[in-house]
Amino acid sequence: MRHIYVILMLSFSVLGCSEQKSREKVKSILLAQLKNTHANQEWFVPTNTALKGLSVEQSNWRDSTNNHSIAELTSHLTFWNEMNLKSFKGENMSDFGVDNELTFNINNEKDWKRAVIRLDSIQTEWENAIEEAPLKKLNGWSSEIMNMTAHNAYHTGQIIYIRKRNGWWK
Repeated sequence: MRHIYVILMLSFSVLGCSEQKSREKVKSILLAQLKNTHANQEWFVPTNTALKGLSVEQSNWRDSTNNHSIAELTSHLTFWNEMNLKSFKGENMSDFGVDNELTFNINNEKDWKRAVIRLDSIQTEWENAIEEAPLKKLNGWSSEIMNMTAHNAYHTGQIIYIRKRNGWWK
């Protein structure tokens, strides 16, 4: 009987370690995705690289079909990354109500420079929040964070397309 008890205890211990490793894996995956869509170039271009060196005129350029400009895509990404971050941090979101179309803004030169810095700052803040977050919280948020990073990559692809289309990309 004692052997069964020892075997059961060892099994629970191994399962506990496996579960802990699994949770830590979630953290490392989320962090990698955030960094890859922010500043680390792995399989695709991150936002920092995509926005680097653009003038305000380039950022506000729109095609004849009125697709969103780079500035509008940047403000949209900033808005949603910031709103998700506030929610993740447990800040009051009770007055949150926005028309998604209102998240796309055009900038003057001063605002454009601030917009690029702001998005970088929020993405860095996300990475720090993930580093510090308890694993249980990350498990609850993992799907939302992965969707957000996919959203970032999608719109960054649009930014790269605009740049390539206009000869603003190496």
